[in-house]
Amino acid sequence: MPLFAVGRRIQRLYLVSVVAVFVIGLISLIQYSPDVVRPSGWIRKRPDPRPPQANHPIDRLMRESSAHFEDLLAKRSNTVEEAAARYRERRGRHPPPGFDVWFSQAQADGAIVVEEFFDRIHHDLNPFWALDPKKLRAMTRKQPQVIRVRSGNVSFETDNPNRPQYIQLWTALLKETEPHLPDLDMVVNVLDESRILVPWEKINEYVAEERLKRRIADPKEVKTRYSGLDGDGEHDVYDPGWVTDDANKYWDYLRATCPPDSPARSLNSLASFDVPVEYPDEAMPYAPEGFVENATEARDPCLQPHLRGMHGTFIESISMSTTRELLPMFAGCKLPQNNEILVPGAMYLSGGDFYSGGEDHGPAWGRKKTGLIWRGTASGGRNKVDNWWHFHRHRFVQMMNASTVEAVERGDGEKGPTFGLWQVPAHLKGRLGRWLASFADVAFVNLECFPSVQEEVGFGPTRHTETSRRCAYTSPYMAIKDSTPMKQQYGYKFLPDVDGNSFSGRWRAFLLSTSLPLKATIYAEWHDDRFAPWVHYVPFDNSYADIYAVMDYFLTHDEAAAKIAAEGKQWAEKVYRRADMKLYMWRLLLEYARVVDDERDLLAYV
Repeated sequence: MPLFAVGRRIQRLYLVSVVAVFVIGLISLIQYSPDVVRPSGWIRKRPDPRPPQANHPIDRLMRESSAHFEDLLAKRSNTVEEAAARYRERRGRHPPPGFDVWFSQAQADGAIVVEEFFDRIHHDLNPFWALDPKKLRAMTRKQPQVIRVRSGNVSFETDNPNRPQYIQLWTALLKETEPHLPDLDMVVNVLDESRILVPWEKINEYVAEERLKRRIADPKEVKTRYSGLDGDGEHDVYDPGWVTDDANKYWDYLRATCPPDSPARSLNSLASFDVPVEYPDEAMPYAPEGFVENATEARDPCLQPHLRGMHGTFIESISMSTTRELLPMFAGCKLPQNNEILVPGAMYLSGGDFYSGGEDHGPAWGRKKTGLIWRGTASGGRNKVDNWWHFHRHRFVQMMNASTVEAVERGDGEKGPTFGLWQVPAHLKGRLGRWLASFADVAFVNLECFPSVQEEVGFGPTRHTETSRRCAYTSPYMAIKDSTPMKQQYGYKFLPDVDGNSFSGRWRAFLLSTSLPLKATIYAEWHDDRFAPWVHYVPFDNSYADIYAVMDYFLTHDEAAAKIAAEGKQWAEKVYRRADMKLYMWRLLLEYARVVDDERDLLAYV
């Protein structure tokens, strides 16, 4: 065979090899390119295998939040002397009487005592220092729901024992510390919704007065025993002037509590909710790169006037009962502008499997399904035929529903009236629905109609009437599914949590689980100062507009998701035990008893 023939054959083989490599590369590019248009029936079986993006904003948020949290932990107090010194430095007065016994129990319980973890107590109580102690005691003497401490015994009084067992659960927790509690009356809120909304000008005046009164008393002058309660006004009933008939105007009461220069202060409640949902037209200051950087501001409706038409609290609450008077009332949650005094939510104390999932909090990360799951009722307020698309839970369910999102992507916006696609990662545009189908399982178990509808169910002798889970005006948009027990939800990697009528009672269980908790809320809780976003959980915005970008990141950064899930669980096991809730309430009541004592300026532990 001539040599040139061999050369041509080698050339042909070389060309075939080059073409083959090019074709294989092209196929790979088509298969994995994030921008390629796929056939309409194509469904991805796995999350997008794109290489991780360098210097993603979430990488920075995780680093910075972790560093800040480590700095906070370095302030841990290990002796009562350290704890008292840090208290005086941060609070500008001595700790209350009984502080030493409280700290001793905290040490015995293995609690982590960082003074900043108790900032919420002082934020809540500071305005009450401006009111006369005698008046405060009279306000709380005769109220429908009261926990009383007398001579080391805790009991409760209620006007309706058939209400949810919140007051009973709080009483049971306090009984664990009753020998150490001073005499007091503790008015509690047993409604889901928060209630006290004192206008900003008045609260600002109260807080300024408290600041002027702060002083570290001379140790020679201090008193170390509480005065106890007098009998003055024992039978007088204080009426704070509850407003109960303005449920669709709650925003107007809220905005009066906002600073005068805040975006929400000048905006009234929507005159009608029979209008489209309005999203903010620019990035929020707490999320300049599209992801929540300041979780405290992300909860604040005063900074987000669009929430007046995007959250059920401001559309129409189930049981509005609001006052503008500064009544000392304890509650499990509140809006940042509310003036209740926060305690651990009663549902966190119940121990029932419905909210906790039991003792087993899920399999190891590597054995979980790479998916997101949410089940719940269409709560959040009283949704009706002319307002339902403004409710936050309806929006979340529709935004995470693949078929609904696909319809909206095709231009059929009527299928998704609750949301708009305005913050979608570029590589997911046009295929967002198919992407959601690969991991999201989100549905209502009950559409919560108003008015409710009765239907007959069953057959033969078991046939009976019950409230329908479906709804004529929302069923065309959302299908219901059966409830999924919490312990089964723990088999998924991602557990989002959104508000209901107020806070969500499943949050503690999510933090204790082996899954990654994601949180969007406008409600403050007692524990907020001891958990760090991007370290122990993932925050997302209350518009939910960032949920796609958040999930896009964590589906392609599995190690980061696993890290937050593990660190959140380990930390919750240290600071969210029943013992920690007991210690928080114990210290809170030492502080509260001092505020309502005539000798409060001299009461101290030294």
